[in-house]
Amino acid sequence: ADRGADLVALPELFTVGYFAFDLYARTAEPFAGETFTRLREAAADHDIAVLAGSIVEDLSATDSVDTPADEGLANTAALFDADGDRQLVYRKHHLFGYESAESELLVPGERLETATIGDFTVGVTTCYDLRFPELYRRLVDDGVEVVLVPSAWPYPRIEHWKTLSRARAIENQAYVATINGAGEFDDATLLGRSSVYDPWGVSLASSGDEPALVITEIDPETVGAVRAEFPALRDRRL
Repeated sequence: ADRGADLVALPELFTVGYFAFDLYARTAEPFAGETFTRLREAAADHDIAVLAGSIVEDLSATDSVDTPADEGLANTAALFDADGDRQLVYRKHHLFGYESAESELLVPGERLETATIGDFTVGVTTCYDLRFPELYRRLVDDGVEVVLVPSAWPYPRIEHWKTLSRARAIENQAYVATINGAGEFDDATLLGRSSVYDPWGVSLASSGDEPALVITEIDPETVGAVRAEFPALRDRRL
């Protein structure tokens, strides 16, 4: 906030660590638990919108919101505006199964929401969702101009990470901001490389493979200008 940012975004499962599968149940929180409460308060205190990466949410808690199930755990992200008000909740739709226990331990989300933050309509997806382009097209059909993607993407698939992130921006003519964890956890190494791509697929800012703060500016007029100049979305037939 002191550097003029209007929104700050955190990575996927930043409180527990994505690969700490044995800790999911023990560290699960209700939606109104400590993590989201503190970040909501921080947003209001510093007059800045906050994408609260994601947490392991306990859906059985009575104060969970818009739950897709009465019980179980979910990979849940929340977007709070600069007043600390909840604007969007996203529970990860596509749960990873390859070399991961996520799909066995968590319940997939069912809802897609959008929010207005400043001059932008914003949507959220999470990590593995990058491999499912139809999810992004649904967001664009709902007016989304910026997609925030909290992630915990590991090193073996670094080229996939870069290609998929850029492709989602190009094909949807939208800003895509990928917010990835960095560092080692047991046998896994998160690759960092958080990036912001513009609607042409140009990287506006990116980090290395170490923990870092990435700051960039995006233009609310760019999305409309790109879509008008090269109207691929208008020309689609499916």
